[in-house]
Amino acid sequence: MKAIFLFLVVLVLQTSCSQENVGKMPIGDFKQELLDNAILVDVRTPEEFNAGHLENANNINWFDPDFTEQFKTVDKSKTIYLYCKMGGRSAKAQEKLKSLGFTNVVNLEGGYDAVKANN
Repeated sequence: MKAIFLFLVVLVLQTSCSQENVGKMPIGDFKQELLDNAILVDVRTPEEFNAGHLENANNINWFDPDFTEQFKTVDKSKTIYLYCKMGGRSAKAQEKLKSLGFTNVVNLEGGYDAVKANN
């Protein structure tokens, strides 16, 4: 009985840990080739975006009151890569989009600051 219980505990822990990284990718691992059937969204302000951004990024400001409205025409099964300055706003945007039914939303961790630091 103890062995079965231990097995179940290990299984639950394994599953929860493996789910932890779903939807996350270090921004340094992002490649433009991933955009073949996806979109790249910079959720920073237009001022931040205009100061520098990733190639082929669309700017949809997290702070805009119509943030979610701007995704109405996007196919909910399409992969959406999100990034911001450091990762906080894009993580919030990811959760918001998931709550709206988008199934493939990836937060590019480290944000644009990590890109600048590696150049």
